Amino acid sequence: MSLNHLRPDGTAHMIDVTEKQVTARSATARGTVRMAPQAVQSLREGTVPKGDALGVARLAGIQAAKRTPELVPLAHPVAVHAAEVDLEVTDEGVEITATVRTADRTGVEMEALTCVSVAALAMVDMIKAVDRESTISDVRVTAKSGGRSGDWVRGER
Repeated sequence: MSLNHLRPDGTAHMIDVTEKQVTARSATARGTVRMAPQAVQSLREGTVPKGDALGVARLAGIQAAKRTPELVPLAHPVAVHAAEVDLEVTDEGVEITATVRTADRTGVEMEALTCVSVAALAMVDMIKAVDRESTISDVRVTAKSGGRSGDWVRGER
C-alpha cells in the first residue's frame, strides 16, 4: 500500500489535488466537554461568569473551520461554504456537533474536527471559573459525504 502523503524518500508533502473533480462534500464531527454539575447548572441558568458560553463556543468553532489549513500542516485550503455548530447541554456537560460543507476538490473532515475541537476549547475557557477540571473527549468524525470515496457513517462499536 502506498501512502500518498509521503514522497519516495519518506518525507511528508501536500498531495496534489489539481486534477480531482470539484464535488459537493460534507463532514460531521462530534465531541464532548465533560464538566461538573455546577457548571452544567450555570450553563442552563445563563449565569456563566464570562457570559454566553454556548454562543462564544459556536462562533469559535465556525471561525476554526475556516482556518483549518493554518493549523493542520497538510490540510488543503478549501472554501468552507457552511459550518453548522450545535451545542447540547446534557447532565454530564456539553455535546458538540459540527457539520461543514463545501464544493471543492477535497473533503472537509479536518475542518469538522477542528470546528468541534476549538468549540470545545472555547467552552472550557468560558466555564473555567466554575469548573477547572472540565475534560474534552471523544472528538471524532461521525459521517462524510461526497468525493471519490462516497458516503460514510461511523458504525457503533
